This record gives sequence, C-alpha cells and structure tokens, in this order.
Amino acid sequence: MPLKRKLLGLAVAAVAIPAAVAVVPNAFAAGPDLLPLTITNDSGRGEPVHLYVLGVSGGRLGYVTEAGAFTPWTGGANPPAPAPDVSIDGPAPGAAKTISVPKGLSGRMYMSFGDKLDFRLTPDGLVQPAPWAGGDANANFLFDWSEFTYNDAGVFLNSSQVDMFAVPHSVSVTGSDGRTLTTGLLEPGGRQAVIDGMKADPDFAKLVKTRDDGTVLRVLSPGKGAEGSGFPAGYLDGYIDRAWAAYANTDLTVRPFLDQPDKVFLGRTSGDVLSFRDASGAQVATFTKPSTADVWGCDGNLGAPNDLVVGPIARSLCAALQRGTLGTQAVEPSTDPATFYRSEPVNLYNKLIHEQMVDGKAYAFAFDDVANQESLVHSGDPTSIGITLTAF
Repeated sequence: MPLKRKLLGLAVAAVAIPAAVAVVPNAFAAGPDLLPLTITNDSGRGEPVHLYVLGVSGGRLGYVTEAGAFTPWTGGANPPAPAPDVSIDGPAPGAAKTISVPKGLSGRMYMSFGDKLDFRLTPDGLVQPAPWAGGDANANFLFDWSEFTYNDAGVFLNSSQVDMFAVPHSVSVTGSDGRTLTTGLLEPGGRQAVIDGMKADPDFAKLVKTRDDGTVLRVLSPGKGAEGSGFPAGYLDGYIDRAWAAYANTDLTVRPFLDQPDKVFLGRTSGDVLSFRDASGAQVATFTKPSTADVWGCDGNLGAPNDLVVGPIARSLCAALQRGTLGTQAVEPSTDPATFYRSEPVNLYNKLIHEQMVDGKAYAFAFDDVANQESLVHSGDPTSIGITLTAF
C-alpha cells in the first residue's frame, strides 16, 4: 500500500512511494550497496539525453553522480538560486548506459531531451521543475521522471503520470533469481493515442501542451491543468454530489486491505459528512464532502494519514472518485478495471493512459496503487533495475 509523501523538499507534487518501504522492512533483503541502473534509449529521437538522479538519503537532500556517490546540496538562497549542473550524459539513440544508485536513497531520476533542466535551491530545499506553474523555466523543455526507493526492503521503481504524461518509458527490475519484471510500457503509438483522445474533448484538450516547433511536450493531469491552464476547477463537482448522496440510506462498505477481506468499515452520509464505523459499531472516521481539487490531489478533505484506519479509507474513497465508481456500487474499492471510468463526467486523463498501457498499469494519480493498478516493480533482493525510453 503506497504512502503519499513529499519528496525532495519544496514546491513539488506528492509522489507515490510504497508504504512497505516504511512499515514492512524485510530483514533478509539483500541487494548491492550500489544498484546498477541501465537507461536504454529506444526513443527514436536525435536530441541528447540528460539524466539527473536526485533524492533523500539519511534525511538529507542531494544528488547522485554517475558512479553512485551521494552528495548533499549546499548553498541556496531566497529567492531560489540556480543549482549546480549535476546532469549525467544519457545514452545516444539506440544505445544504453548504466549508472549506479546507492542503497538508502529515495527520489527521482529525471530524463530531459535536448535541454538541461533548471533546478533551484533555497536554504532548506530543492525547487524542482513544475511546467504547469506560470513562469517555470522548464515549461518549454521535453522531460519526465521515474520514482524509486532503494533500502533494506529492496527496490521499488515506478513510472509516474501523477502530474503529467510526457516521455514514454518502461521500468524494470531483475532479482537475484534472474527473473525480470517490467511495467509502464505503452502500446505502439500509445503516446499519440493519448494526445489525440485528449484533443478530441474540449476540456481535456486544454491539458495538451505544445512547443512552438510543434512538439507536444506533455499532457498535464487535470489537477495541474486546473491551476493555470483553464481546465474547469469544478469538473467533478456534480458527480461528487451524486456519489456522496448515494449512501444516505444505504451503507457503503469499504474493504481497504486485499489481504484482509474481513476487515471492513461501513459508511453513511448525513448531509455533507460521510461517517464510518467499524465492526463493533464504533465511529472511526468522518469525511466532509470533498471538492474536485481534493479528488485530483487525494488531499484536503480526502487527506490520508499513514495509519491503519482513516488513511486506508481515504485512499479507497479517492480512488473510487477518480475512477468514477463511488456511488455506483455498495463495496469499495472496486478491483475490476472494467468498472472504472464509466461515470460522467469521465476522468479522461486516467482512462486514456491506462487504456494505452500494455498491461493496463499506470500511476495516473497518487493512489492508483489501490487495487494494484500502478506501474510499479519491486524486488526484495534486486541485482539491477532499468528504465527504457520507448519510441515516440
């Protein structure tokens, strides 16, 4: 079960990192001190690729060299000052490059085509690229990132579309048994299919961002698009009202743990408040009806603390609202993808991205791991990991 966590300091979106990292350590996990990460450039593009490995180690923010040395950031100012250039030359078209990731690191690997990214330092944090924000220096750059955690629980590596969908890439891990797991691979032509599907809808077309030379740089998630791209701020409001009202006279059963099917919470709405009780009948959680922004961010009235009651219920509710299943069934979360994205108005961003993934898995929102729909690979005993930039 992932935990929504702020990574890498200031002014960044929350990213999904497995709670298993924090709460289910594997005392027998192995893995080398420096884990090989091979980046393969099958993008078919001719621009140079620049890589950045950034993260948190031992509670310190820093970057990693090609050889795997972690170095804490120093300096910083207000207003934020330019960070040193810590880019790593990526592989040429059709080639691969192996770098190292040190154990104890949790963070991101950015990949940028053509242009080097602009990072800024404050006295206590790193300001990362945010191309959905007005004036961001990286707005006209083609880039993306993957997220990872490597520690004594093993390695967790995922592609992410929580903020935007930009550079197609798959992620993989090979364990000590020689088995390789891969996810995040788009169908042939999948990137263009997502773009075309978004452009066909007047609201979602606003999320497609194109550079002056005609290059489609990214598709913003609805939450980011609502911050400054004209996407309707109340897009889900009517649906949320209907979903909330559906449980005024009947119970909503939330069964948040797939491995604990008998662990259930029963909810009823009264006005704008949805209250849950446990098997004993005791009230254990309440949620005020969320806004569209709360649903996009899985926060605010849907804030999910890292506990075993309120957080799991909140995660289930947010996933159900994102996928359009809340209000249509008596038990959440739904584990059947055939039930997702059928309510109106549909979350077209999530729907299209999942449809174009070979295995149907993506991280289109922070709790897309609910019912195991996320594009994440894990090994408790890894020997290597990989990121492949696929054709577009």
